[in-house]
Amino acid sequence: MQQRRVRAMPLDAGPASGATLPVMPVKAPIRHARQGAADESPLDVTGLHLSYAGIAALKGINLAVAPGEFVALLGPSGCGKTSLLRSIAGFTRPDRGMIRLAGRDVARRLPRERNIGLVFQNYALFPHMTVAANVRFGLECRGVRAAEADQRVAEALALVGMADFAGRRPAQLSGGQQQRVALARAVVIEPDLLLLDEPLGALDRQLRTQMQTELKTLQRRLGVAAVFVTHDQEEAMSMADRIAVMRGGAIEQVDAPERLFAHPRNAWICEFIGAGNLLRGELSAAGPGQWRMQIGPDIAFDAVGPSPGALFIPADRVRLQPAPDGAGLPVSARRFLGLGVEVQVATPAGTVVTVLSPQAAAPFQLGCAVLLSADPADCRLLPDS
Repeated sequence: MQQRRVRAMPLDAGPASGATLPVMPVKAPIRHARQGAADESPLDVTGLHLSYAGIAALKGINLAVAPGEFVALLGPSGCGKTSLLRSIAGFTRPDRGMIRLAGRDVARRLPRERNIGLVFQNYALFPHMTVAANVRFGLECRGVRAAEADQRVAEALALVGMADFAGRRPAQLSGGQQQRVALARAVVIEPDLLLLDEPLGALDRQLRTQMQTELKTLQRRLGVAAVFVTHDQEEAMSMADRIAVMRGGAIEQVDAPERLFAHPRNAWICEFIGAGNLLRGELSAAGPGQWRMQIGPDIAFDAVGPSPGALFIPADRVRLQPAPDGAGLPVSARRFLGLGVEVQVATPAGTVVTVLSPQAAAPFQLGCAVLLSADPADCRLLPDS
């Protein structure tokens, strides 16, 4: 199987302390997929079921990843995201279902037969090997000739900015540098798919933010599709092209981050990702398929929906205006965000309505009475399930 070599500008390796590092500009992506298969989906999971001792861990998972796409698996602990990643990698055999990698059904193949690059949270570097030997290990397992392996190791280390550290051992590296070595080891084999199991979880916040940028830059530069497991909503939103939100062994919704925020499928997704205002209360019929929720004096929201549910309103779609004497609700919190202001208003039922607006600055201080409104087209009734 003929593949293209890894050639790209490196990331600056920086000091061993793990200080903030500059990121090189993104170059044109370099494809790792098999030649002639550019339009072939790197990953296509269909009807995947998995159970442990009779307890369902994955329930009918369907997920397709496009060439060069970065997909995050996001969900609370125990939702099945790691089980799905392990099934794709071949470490766990599903009960039934199909896993296709670059057009090949691999559901019953061994991990070494899947041409997948893996990066783990704990790096999983061999402590007795040098950096170069760690990166070289996968090539040796594949029987790559020594001269070619030397070249590919040098290219992979240069790619992640670790060429000057080839002779060091993992214990002599910072956490960020060890993670770069793990990345180099994963991409040196020129995988059809890159799997990352919370690879930044062991890093401190500053280094983690920096490595998010570097990892995304590297993935874009290589053009390799990636599946990334995380429980951190902010991390998923900042890195992923699409996010698969998981709960109880099933995928609740797969969408771009912007659509998840604006169009969550149900109330649980809305609350989990903090997408906007989710109001629960008494709904009264306001016409055929129309509902009204009264949240305070002179304040009500109208929505259209087939049946009652939780009322979802994006924070940037709620309008504020000063209330006349004796009306409205008081502003309970206010935060300046640079480009706008976040204003929070507490309702008599204890629900907090958040408003994001570039125009909400001066007039709406703490304690002042305001009226809230929203266009019914921006209000949606979401099922709780």
